[in-house]
Amino acid sequence: MIFAESPLAGAYVVDLTRHEDERGFFARSYCADEFAAQGLSGGIRQCSVSYNAAKGTLRGMHFQSAPHDEEKLVRCTAGAIFDVIVDIRMGSPTYRRWFGAELTAANRRSLFVPKGFAHGFISLADATEVFYMISEPHAPAFSRGIRWNDPALSIEWPLAPSVISARDAAYPSLDAATGV
Repeated sequence: MIFAESPLAGAYVVDLTRHEDERGFFARSYCADEFAAQGLSGGIRQCSVSYNAAKGTLRGMHFQSAPHDEEKLVRCTAGAIFDVIVDIRMGSPTYRRWFGAELTAANRRSLFVPKGFAHGFISLADATEVFYMISEPHAPAFSRGIRWNDPALSIEWPLAPSVISARDAAYPSLDAATGV
């Protein structure tokens, strides 16, 4: 695997190292030893799938609060997404900054999301599926979120959402969510 550090401390774009032959290719999409070599724990305890029927479906910006904060490895297995993370770790040199990457079934790219980040995406195609490898089981009482269009963050979404849940639309700003 090829790890490229994003502009946000601790977050990585992960590309596959392909072993190709006449059949196609084989590649590891996750290896605990390679994650550990990058200083990433990468302990996976849950895997989840998100199916998004329509282009423009926005999910986010989600996180779990301590003690159930989580790391995620996110990959698009069908269609395409613009995947976004926001550093919400107070005291971090990249606090309040966001980073986005296009993840598609064709590019097979993943995004490693550290603890202390909010995560969301918008689907760029109909029938988009996203696969998550998560370090902690879902703990509904610790589920949190921040507004996807918080003006203080100025996330540059590539298109306006056509589908967004009432819950995601009602999340507070980062300042309100963190009590700043």
